[in-house]
Amino acid sequence: MPQGAISPMPEPHPDPDRAWVIAARNGDALAFEQLYRRHHRRIYALCLRLSGGKGQAEDHTQEVFVRAWQKLAQYRGEAQFASWLHRLAINLVLDQQRRQRWWHKLVPLSEQPEPQAAGPEDHGIDPLLPSLPTRPRQVFVLFAIEGYSHKEVGQLLGISEGASKAHYHRARQQLKEMLQ
Repeated sequence: MPQGAISPMPEPHPDPDRAWVIAARNGDALAFEQLYRRHHRRIYALCLRLSGGKGQAEDHTQEVFVRAWQKLAQYRGEAQFASWLHRLAINLVLDQQRRQRWWHKLVPLSEQPEPQAAGPEDHGIDPLLPSLPTRPRQVFVLFAIEGYSHKEVGQLLGISEGASKAHYHRARQQLKEMLQ
């Protein structure tokens, strides 16, 4: 390269799902099945953590993949398919929870998920998450497990950054008490 020339930007890490996505966009149901097989466990684990119940998580997971199939043409490839699918799942679960009756949000779920359901990303606290009220559970999952900032969590949930921090603190305290 000549002196003073600017080196080209490195290519972003290729999306391992790119070929499957292209084929599925062209109507290949077997390609979409491969995408499902690659991602359904992680999406289920995310839905389980956010919803707190096995039955709800199964319903949400199914709905995520139905919507993914319907919206595949809208996927622009700016992010990896896994990231796009992950965000689709979060938005779907949160949207459905917003539409729940108010008392469903206040009463912790009694249904306990299977401990092995979350797969390799399993955290020791997963069996305790359904015991948390909805909003603290959502904040805890998005911040502590999924890695969003409090500002991002606030934007996703329509609450302030301070409220996100307060819900996170509440969830941590409740989990700490349950672990003792």
